[in-house]
Amino acid sequence: MPDPVVERQFVAVDSPTGHVNGAGFHPCQGVWYTPGGRSPKTAVIAAHYSVDFSEHYLAPLLATRGMGFLGWNTRYRNNESWFLLEHALVDLGAGVRWLREEVGVDTVVLLGNCGGGSLMAAYQSQASDPTLEPPGAGRRLRGALEALEPGDLYVSLQAHPGRPEVLTTWLDPSVTDEADPLSRDPSLDMYDPDNAPPYREEFVARYRHAQVERNDRITHWVRAELDRLERAGAYDRNFNVHRTWADLRFMDPAIDPSERPPARCLAGDPAWANTSPFGIAASSSLRTWLSMWSLRDSQCRGARHLPHITVPALVMQSTADVSVFPSDARAIFDTLGSKDKELVWVDGDHYLESPDDARERVAARIADWVTARQS
Repeated sequence: MPDPVVERQFVAVDSPTGHVNGAGFHPCQGVWYTPGGRSPKTAVIAAHYSVDFSEHYLAPLLATRGMGFLGWNTRYRNNESWFLLEHALVDLGAGVRWLREEVGVDTVVLLGNCGGGSLMAAYQSQASDPTLEPPGAGRRLRGALEALEPGDLYVSLQAHPGRPEVLTTWLDPSVTDEADPLSRDPSLDMYDPDNAPPYREEFVARYRHAQVERNDRITHWVRAELDRLERAGAYDRNFNVHRTWADLRFMDPAIDPSERPPARCLAGDPAWANTSPFGIAASSSLRTWLSMWSLRDSQCRGARHLPHITVPALVMQSTADVSVFPSDARAIFDTLGSKDKELVWVDGDHYLESPDDARERVAARIADWVTARQS
């Protein structure tokens, strides 16, 4: 039987490109979970672009199975609007270095969950085979990126292929005026009764093309606006992106079939969510758009990094997820450069809250997979 005792330790450290704030908090923070009375030599580290993973649901479950778990946060926890990839990777490196140098971990498992899948993939690829380009003409990459320590194993769990990819497949292409959240082209509105699911093949093709066009239009405006600001001596500004809960798969389960319920997304009713202010990329700086969301410019795309991951890799995807779909998991698996890789389907929803034993089964599968690669 697993030991039910789990010890928790708050961890806060400096980053090579960020230091203690005047109020006293560190740029990198997290919680270190360990099996009671033991110093594990194997540890998982999990992080996300902006979601706080310090209390990740798998942390105590993996700790009871003898592994350490560092629920890690970069300086961008709950601060997506100002995200810059190069600083996030440096902050992740601070967590990996803490595991190796402060608690003596030998095997580091990178856990990429949800949006964190492509972030952890970017970290591993840059630590192993750097390809990152400077963020704009005349700029240089941070020297700290050259000192990133790679992980030993990579796990993708309920993960999107990349940040620009998931935004684009969720973008509402019927928006005609980026300044007006109510602007609408009915012929491209997936929620218009005249376009009700099951969606016609012609509509799907036109819709997907228009989503890419909208992402590109925003990028074109962002570049021009950034040039305008820089000529005036200004650094950046924020702007809004409206209606980002409009993936056709939310309403039509015949597209990318799975066991998910129809007319559901992570925010509940997709039609309601799409008109709310709570979508991804709802507020973004110009530089963050180029770093995180732009199909043309972002280096957060999974396809850019996954081929550079050659360590053993496990891809796990639940069958009733309303946010990540079977084609996403297959794309990640197919793109990984690892020779030792496995794709596993599990029963459950996105957060593995149902069925009741979903989290336990996933934790057990991860622990068994890791152990098998240490023998």
